[in-house]
Formats: sequence, C-alpha cells, structure tokens
Amino acid sequence: MISTLTLRAGDFNTIVLEQIRSMPVGGGYAITSDAHAALNSAVTMTPEGVKIKADTAMPSYCSGATYLVFLKSLAAAQKRGTLNLSEDCWKKLLPSRDPDGVGIWGRWNANGPGTARLFHELKLGRNFISFEEALPGDFLKIFWTDAVGKKEHGHSVVFLGLEKKDGVEHVKFWSSNKPAGYGEKSVPRSKVARALFSRIENPENTSFVLKIPNRDAYLASLLTTESSFSEALQKTGAR
Repeated sequence: MISTLTLRAGDFNTIVLEQIRSMPVGGGYAITSDAHAALNSAVTMTPEGVKIKADTAMPSYCSGATYLVFLKSLAAAQKRGTLNLSEDCWKKLLPSRDPDGVGIWGRWNANGPGTARLFHELKLGRNFISFEEALPGDFLKIFWTDAVGKKEHGHSVVFLGLEKKDGVEHVKFWSSNKPAGYGEKSVPRSKVARALFSRIENPENTSFVLKIPNRDAYLASLLTTESSFSEALQKTGAR
C-alpha cells in the first residue's frame, strides 16, 4: 500500500541531504569482501521495520555509500508518513551479494548507468545530463573517461553543487572517496568526462521493486562488455 501523500519535485532532495548530514565521516575506503560484508550487515529487518546503521559499513565504497543514503532517505520519508513501503519491498531493497544487474542492489552497484537504469525501470524520477539543471541532493554517476562498461572508471556520488576554486569551476559531491571514506570532495569540472544525474521525484514507485525482472540483461552484460554513453542514455530515458 502506498500513501496518497506525495512529495513535490525537489522535496526529496532535501531528505537526501539530511541523510548525508547524518552519515558517519571517514572510516576508510575499500572494495574488499570485508567492505561488502560490512555493507550487508548495516541494513537489517527487525519487527519494527528496517534498521540502518551506517557506521557499521566501514570501510566503505562509493556505490555502497550512496545506496545507504538512498535507503535512509526512503526510511526517513516512511517515518514521516509520506511513504509506506511494505515489508516485502524492504526485503527486496536489502544490500546483497548479487552480481551486477541482478536484484535491486545489483542494479545500483552495476557498471555503467546502474542507478539511472534502476530509476528508469521503477519510474522513480528523471535522469538527465545537464549540470545547469542539477540540484544538490541529486544522485550522480561520474564517468572519468568516455568508457562505459568493462573498461570504465566511474564514481557514484550525491551532487552538492558547483563551486569556484581559484577561478576554476569544481563539482562538489558526497560519497565514499579514496582514501578517507565517507565525506565531501570537490574536483575540477574539466576532470568529469560524462555526468548522469538521477533525481527522485516519485519515491512511492519504489514499490515497483516487486514487479521488475530479477535480472537486467544490459547491466549484467557490462561486467564483460563495452557500451557507450549514448546507449546508456537510451537505456535510462535520459536527456
């Protein structure tokens, strides 16, 4: 059952930013099996509902960090009565060891446009590429090169805005960053080859996790094959 209350466009970004402020700082960055296990143990189901202990997920990595913020934001909206996800939905959302393209976590964590593809499938909100349209609290996949897929170098973050440093425009974001872990970072905009933003506008559509296929063939393929940014945009309905 979904609440009949809805959030106006941009309102959910405020919730996302609130959750970032509640996240731990530091903790180290790693993509080891221990870091995966720590993420999995940070989110559990209890008789009272989902419980998220972000400080358990240390060391951390970028997609795990942004996924925790995503889940914490949904939980905060549910606590406020603007969202009502069932227990079955929350079970689908739990972090797992599923490979890229499998399940909800496997989509978020995938190479390429994982988060944006999930948003598109669930109709959570819009995906777009314009920095001029971006708002603090938007989820953002940064591509450091033009490669998408097997050979890509990317970063899953929450966009915080643009800023000038010594006259140079920088992109400010929050994530788990090398080497410190959870925290803010700012990089010259010129270092970002491609950017794909995802904004939550219809959080109630998270309930569609019970309806989408378990496996997304496109995202699963990006473990071993190359795609392109134009194909990523087509697969995510981005503009």
